[in-house]
Amino acid sequence: MFSAILINKTDAGQTVELTQIDEAQLPEGDVAVDVEFSTLNYKDGLAITGKSPVVRKFPMVPGIDIAGTVSESSHADWKKGDKVVLNGWGVGEMHWGGLAQKARLKGDWLVPLPSAFSSKQAMAIGTAGYTASLCVEALVNAGVKPEQGEVLVTGSTGGVGSVAIALLAKAGYKVVAATGKAAEGDYLKQLGASGVIDRAELAAAGKPLQKERWAGVVDSVGSHTLANACAQTRYGGAVAACGLAQGMDFPASVAPFILRGVSLLGIDSVMAPKARRLTAWERLGRDLNPAALELIAKEITLADAIQAGADLIAGKVRGRLVVNVNQ
Repeated sequence: MFSAILINKTDAGQTVELTQIDEAQLPEGDVAVDVEFSTLNYKDGLAITGKSPVVRKFPMVPGIDIAGTVSESSHADWKKGDKVVLNGWGVGEMHWGGLAQKARLKGDWLVPLPSAFSSKQAMAIGTAGYTASLCVEALVNAGVKPEQGEVLVTGSTGGVGSVAIALLAKAGYKVVAATGKAAEGDYLKQLGASGVIDRAELAAAGKPLQKERWAGVVDSVGSHTLANACAQTRYGGAVAACGLAQGMDFPASVAPFILRGVSLLGIDSVMAPKARRLTAWERLGRDLNPAALELIAKEITLADAIQAGADLIAGKVRGRLVVNVNQ
């Protein structure tokens, strides 16, 4: 038996509880993992609260991130004792996830734990940080250079935004953070932001083409914020879009793309191929100072996860929540 958060759905609605599960109930997979740490991401908060139909199959153990040690494997790439990390692949949505002490997974979904990080640190990064790294990699590959101007990071106190600021600053970019939390200015500057703006400047409907400011953008917000960010991006710049905290809509025009040659880069972390994942984790291992994770992450217990999921959706969480599943 092991401890897990379990989501169920009946005619009366959704239930979420911390419970004991028999190991025989684990889903199919060719690698068994003793989970050490997981995380709470926005998607996990949606799953736990039922605010969005994230979970596709019930019962479900949420948790889209896992760090732990292989306990059993029939997959050629993995053996007992290997330290591994998982991000995405529908885990916590279609396949039981990381908010549990044990998991059974497909070996093709796993990557090795980078030597630069402990399991806890890898989960302080989690899908949010790995997604941030994918965004930075996309901007670099699109030709955005530090000397071309400021890079905007929206949703900057969240997990994606926090790690994106740290990675961009390390790579030499001048970063401006957009936030609705004025009191977090010092936190954002400690991460590497050179300036902070009020998210209200971007959150309402704006003109289709605005004064050029940003050489690049990392956006985890969507809706009017993404539309305004594109409208303010400089000629030849690029915008990496990876989230929808404000909304899934995109009330924009084609003007920035056909008049300024702006590139809108869609970032998917869930089904990204392994090669791209390894590159993203390589950047994190090279450029993310582990000390920054002390600013970004807070550790909670498995029992805390249900309430924390609700707090996350309510916008009460800064940075990253790391879940110690064995406490």
